[in-house]
Amino acid sequence: MTFDSFIMVDWSARSQPSPKKPTKDAIYIGHDDKVPMYCRTRHNAMHVLYDLLDKAISAEHSVLLGFDFAFGYPNGFAETLTGKPDALAVWEWLAKHIEDDEKNQNNRFDIAAQINLKFIGDGPLWGCPANAEGPNLSQKKGTPDVQLAIKRQAEQVVRSAQPVWKLFTTGSVGSQTLLGLPRLQALRKRYGDKLQVWPLETGWNLGTAPITLVEIYPSMLTHKNPFPSLDYSWKSNSDIYDIEDAVQVRGMCEAFARLQKSGHLTDFFKAIPNLPNANRVVREEGWILGAGHSAEQNITPPPLKNDCFALPPGVHWTPVDDALNQLRQRVSVVTSVETIAVPAATGRVLSKDVHARRSNPPLPNSAVDGYGFAQSGTSDGPNIMPLIDGRAAAGVPYDGTVPTGHAVRILTGAVVPDGVDTVVLEEDVTLSDGKIAFHGPLKRGANTRMAGEDVEKDTIVLKAGRVLTGANLALLSATGVDRVDVRERLKVAVLSTGDELRTVGENASDSQIYDANRPMLISLVRQWGFEPVDIGRISDDPEKLRQAFDQAAQADVILTSGGASAGDEDHVSALLNETGSMSLWRIAVKPGRPLAMGMWKGTPVFGLPGNPVAAFTCALIFARPAMLGLAGAEWPAPVGFQVPAAFAKSKKPGRREYLRARLDDQGHAKVFKSEGSGRISGLSWADGFVEIEDQARDIKPGDMVRYIPFGSFGI
Repeated sequence: MTFDSFIMVDWSARSQPSPKKPTKDAIYIGHDDKVPMYCRTRHNAMHVLYDLLDKAISAEHSVLLGFDFAFGYPNGFAETLTGKPDALAVWEWLAKHIEDDEKNQNNRFDIAAQINLKFIGDGPLWGCPANAEGPNLSQKKGTPDVQLAIKRQAEQVVRSAQPVWKLFTTGSVGSQTLLGLPRLQALRKRYGDKLQVWPLETGWNLGTAPITLVEIYPSMLTHKNPFPSLDYSWKSNSDIYDIEDAVQVRGMCEAFARLQKSGHLTDFFKAIPNLPNANRVVREEGWILGAGHSAEQNITPPPLKNDCFALPPGVHWTPVDDALNQLRQRVSVVTSVETIAVPAATGRVLSKDVHARRSNPPLPNSAVDGYGFAQSGTSDGPNIMPLIDGRAAAGVPYDGTVPTGHAVRILTGAVVPDGVDTVVLEEDVTLSDGKIAFHGPLKRGANTRMAGEDVEKDTIVLKAGRVLTGANLALLSATGVDRVDVRERLKVAVLSTGDELRTVGENASDSQIYDANRPMLISLVRQWGFEPVDIGRISDDPEKLRQAFDQAAQADVILTSGGASAGDEDHVSALLNETGSMSLWRIAVKPGRPLAMGMWKGTPVFGLPGNPVAAFTCALIFARPAMLGLAGAEWPAPVGFQVPAAFAKSKKPGRREYLRARLDDQGHAKVFKSEGSGRISGLSWADGFVEIEDQARDIKPGDMVRYIPFGSFGI
């Protein structure tokens, strides 16, 4: 089934009409590529929707209609409230009990209190203005005896989604749900079998009714624009696009339209992987369209163009910086997205920014073992305070308020109790007869950590493109992030060419050499966090090389060494010339120079020099940043620093040189005794490069040179 029209609704639980001038936190209705409609009341919004849907049905058009609130509650709620484990039974119950007039006046808090009465204990719903609080509805979260999950299964997949239990203050979606579901029930009653609710009525498959009603989560598809080609130029067409709610409903319409055009929208209506008892779960809880099938997961990045590596006409020698700039401009992400647990994310590339789910620390806490009190109850000079019973420890807070002029025992990491804003170190205290004595003055807040002092909730903690390290995983875990969207590992096919090569362990004559490049490159690929695919060594046979390339094209990148020049046996270059994509980059670099760049059946090929030192150097300088770009990572610039030279060298102008080097005990750079590209022992001896600029240079011992440790290249 395909849709002729997309209507997306951003709902509101306001208790009075929204202002005449469009404002945030109001109702916006997006309709295809039109400017979103601003509705001041829910009554007005429903009549706008009736008009749009009536016209669509009259024109025999199919409509995907989305609302941005929960279609169900966590498992167990519906059956307790209605006696049926069915979300639609809750819709019917609310439609009979919720009153919501033309001016948005409603009884949602009264109905919430009635619902809580159905449960043992405080009931699951909470949050209200002070004047609406009563014995069955509290301003603060209660402790129901019948425990329900905080979030539905869909909300656990879309981690930034808010739970439905909270009804009041910023970020609360519970009131939108209470006031929205009766309106959805009204749509069901009006349109009958012309409307189906996905997946509550249709299962995981699309239905055949003209109207398909779905739950949406706008920021899941529109936040930070995960669609590389999504066009936001329309934002300048109307002042209404200054409001994020309007942008989101308009963006959702375009996002779904593009998904449908690319053939991926139907994936959103299929069963969610790894969800046990999926059909039973959604019957009561509902599901967010797209949860578990994010836009990036279902849109394969576009392939590189066949001529993406072509050099401008007349270019013969390319300086290193120009080559790197051209690569940076021409490579783009080729990897798809998956969601994984944080502990398994080492070395993976973030596909989008990550926001803190909680502050770190979440509450003020003590930085030391000592005694806490109110600073206002102290004075300069000696202070004596009675010590109250109890203590505050990490994970075991003090349950009470510390009176001014009194102190409480507090340990490192403990939440600062009410009435405490300052802590004195236990080493600075004398304890006797239930009292403490110490010298003032103490600065207010001394020895405490403020809530959010490290990271505040909802702030960006890591940006897209970051390659995750152990330190990053610590930050994510500390801020409550348990799963992240990352790029799939870049698959790099590695092969060597040449009749003279043998694999170590095989017999080799004196005229043959062992293949050193392939194990070296596979190791580098693995160190950079990519997935190596060993294609093996290929003889100088065009047909065998063609077959190897066909096999290698199943990866994301092909990395070869040898055969990348223009000689009789340079079959890599010859094959790429067949595709019309061959570009021989003669780079002004030593060691190195020839880099064969091209495409084979949509897969980029990097043909490195055959000499091991040149292959190693070009892999670090050119292949690594290009492959990180293909993997979705930030473009890396190796960090070097100036050190005194422990060598002498006279260099001619024209080429940039990378000398194998290491630092001596004095921090001076020594270089390997030979610059020959076949001297592999120098790679093992060195721990970095000395980079000598393109210009002529006479270097004497003690002159400053740029040293780049291999660690700057991720190895």
